Amino acid sequence: MVVQENVQIVKDGFAAFARGDMQGVLASFAEDIEWIVPGEGWPLSGTYRGHAGVADFFRKDLEMAEYSIVEPREFVAQGDRVLVVGFSSGRVKSTNRTFENNWVIAFTVRNGKVTNVREYIDTLALASAFETAGSVTA
Repeated sequence: MVVQENVQIVKDGFAAFARGDMQGVLASFAEDIEWIVPGEGWPLSGTYRGHAGVADFFRKDLEMAEYSIVEPREFVAQGDRVLVVGFSSGRVKSTNRTFENNWVIAFTVRNGKVTNVREYIDTLALASAFETAGSVTA
């Protein structure tokens, strides 16, 4: 059934990320992938298009943050949509501040490839971790 296949494609992408296999991650994406990170106040917000754009997103993310946990906890699928409920924690390298982030990432899968990703994340927790001590206001 297509729904289970879509879930497996997303699970395989998370497994490739956990192994540090960026080519494996990108292989699960359509050439015209669109990855949307909403929010303001942190450097990864924006829309990333195509394999080059998404690779740039991951490169910037891994240059800025060190993850101790990236844990997809639940996969919910219907039609071409796969929602992943998860948790991550880590440290922002430039500030040495730690973060915990509960998230939902919505994947659209068509013809065996992820075509769209939209993150729903705790942007306040991440923006706070990116702030330097001198820029925090009371």
